Amino acid sequence: MPFIDTKLNIRLTEDQEVILKKKLAEAIEIFPGKTEYWLMLNFTDSSRLWFRGYNNFPMAMVEIKLLGSAEADLSNRMTRAICDLFQKELGISPEHTYVKYEFCDTWGWNGENF
Repeated sequence: MPFIDTKLNIRLTEDQEVILKKKLAEAIEIFPGKTEYWLMLNFTDSSRLWFRGYNNFPMAMVEIKLLGSAEADLSNRMTRAICDLFQKELGISPEHTYVKYEFCDTWGWNGENF
């Protein structure tokens, strides 16, 4: 039950969105038992983000929500994968990318909770 919510202060093309979707689906497999089958994604582009008092460079805020928990090493690998992906595909420097993790014990779907 992973959910990745991405906010960008740049415009995202349809082609870029498809690439991000594919690569994030691959990256979520860093976490054991997580696959694209259960992955939900949201992309919000042209957000009015500010960082370090500025808004004139590309930046991203990525939130990853997972049912259960994960070892710190796995989260570190995921952060690295996201930063590399966003730098390669969108030109966003890793130093302008935040990645936040939320782990929860209860997740609902299809009228019931896991």
